[in-house]
Amino acid sequence: MTQNTCNNAPYPDRQAALDRIRTTPEVDVLIIGAGINGVGLFRDLALQGVNVLIIDKRDFMTGASAGPSRLIHGGLKYLETGEFDLVKHSTIERNLLLRNAPHFVHPLPSSIPTTNWCAGIVPSIKRFLRMDAKIKERGILITELGLYVYDFFGRHYRSMPRHSMLLGNKLRQAMPSIRHDVKGLHTYYDAAITQAERLGYELIEEACRTHDGAAALNYIALEGIDNDVIRLKDKKTGEFEVKPKIVINAGGAWIDQINAILGKQTEHIGGNKGGHLIIDSPQLLQELNGRMVYFGAEDGRLLLLYPFMGHVLAGTTDIPIKNPDDAVCEEDECEYVIDALRDLFPGISLQREQIIYHYSGVRPLPNSDAKDPGQVSRDHSVEEDAIGPWNVLSLVGGKWTTFRGFSEEVTDQVLRQLAKAREVVTKELPIGGGKDYPTSAAEKERWIERVATASCRSNSQRALALLDRYGTTGEAIARYCAECAGGNETLSSLPSYTRGEFYYVCQFERVEHLSDVLFRRLPIALSGSLSSEVIVEVAALCADILGWDEARQQLEIASSREEAIRQHGVRLSPEVASGLLSTNSPAPENSPSYE
Repeated sequence: MTQNTCNNAPYPDRQAALDRIRTTPEVDVLIIGAGINGVGLFRDLALQGVNVLIIDKRDFMTGASAGPSRLIHGGLKYLETGEFDLVKHSTIERNLLLRNAPHFVHPLPSSIPTTNWCAGIVPSIKRFLRMDAKIKERGILITELGLYVYDFFGRHYRSMPRHSMLLGNKLRQAMPSIRHDVKGLHTYYDAAITQAERLGYELIEEACRTHDGAAALNYIALEGIDNDVIRLKDKKTGEFEVKPKIVINAGGAWIDQINAILGKQTEHIGGNKGGHLIIDSPQLLQELNGRMVYFGAEDGRLLLLYPFMGHVLAGTTDIPIKNPDDAVCEEDECEYVIDALRDLFPGISLQREQIIYHYSGVRPLPNSDAKDPGQVSRDHSVEEDAIGPWNVLSLVGGKWTTFRGFSEEVTDQVLRQLAKAREVVTKELPIGGGKDYPTSAAEKERWIERVATASCRSNSQRALALLDRYGTTGEAIARYCAECAGGNETLSSLPSYTRGEFYYVCQFERVEHLSDVLFRRLPIALSGSLSSEVIVEVAALCADILGWDEARQQLEIASSREEAIRQHGVRLSPEVASGLLSTNSPAPENSPSYE
């Protein structure tokens, strides 16, 4: 099949990077695991001129990094356990991300409903003293105290208002469908990230653009070690070797499995899975009016819900799990979250059928004997293990919000071992499409007008869609679409996207499988836009660029359908085109592996 390419790749593609490693296997640092901790470290090391290779057994930004609550937050609940340093660090990193990634990270007004004045004081004190205590409800006084402290920790690089409280009629006007026993509504400000997976990929892209010695490879299996050599396997081209000076285990929930393959049994991780739902409820969306609601369920578990891509994102559960590969949001988790929402908003009808998408991620929490999963620290740490000739550094814990600071700490540790000095500070360095992002309404209007005039056939709505989806990188994508034959043609199944966008992503963003595009590079599945028609049409566009024949195209369709149905609960029609494998058809024998 003829490939529809318009430009040369902006940096060496996957095959070129793989060929280079086969030829020159010596690297300064090998990072195993391309979740947010791994890719954050990869970017920081590359900016310092370190020769670094990052690999993942699946695609970039899968696992827990694709399954969070998508909040960029200071961690209000960590005040109860006295983790003040974590709250301070998290609020600073939250404020920095609002500046450095404004295309994907946005302020989120967040409200806490309370039903009485004094509830929660005694158990909160017990938790602060690290005693076992279940907090079923937090009252007005303890909530206000916590928010005053939270505002204090968030004063550095502040870009959002301080907290406020509504009582009586003002509360009822703000949220008319909330339970009648709610007496106070406390509103503070955190942030949310729309495209977590894409922001992670931007970190990879920036690293590869910046330093020729940085290489990123997805779908690479870790095979084992031979003396000072680590054996890896590319699913298409077979085994190869890499000879690193330093090994970083950034495998998240898979850290202990990775160390076992390397040759040492460890017990660093005690992960819990968290299920999240995307709910199509216009009534609930209207009730929220742009805010997140953070509340306690009957069993004391803290839950949240907030507007997300035209729907409502709700979660989360907290369930111990032994094998992270088995993490799926189960039916009982869906019912648990829906029941909690019904209890809080009795005036809103919510049905199981309104869940249009769900996902689950395993938090890479440190191994702990704590009875309450919520009391396990979310702070990060580095564990060192002597394996072969290396002290393997395992990155334990952490959360999306603090990835930059964690990366900075580990980078400085690596630089000391390599006897190198830090050259670039990342604290105020924009990420990807956040660079030169228009911060005022006037600047935004000028950007839209310029891009619309130059590349979008004077279509300002199209330019705005690109800015929302890619940040300022949307300008380069707009030019690419204008240069491609049919690049500005919209898809029949996805009229908000053009053909050129998919050509760009497939050509430049190291796509190996259809699911990479649908679930990670673009927010198609997450936004509730996935359908059988979308899968078929996007598969044809990927085939055009990546040179897939008809058999490979059908394999990719079948695998993406299976992932959508089995892992995310998407309801797909069984057949939309001649030759399309039905939902009940077995996957072909050689279907792509996602391990």
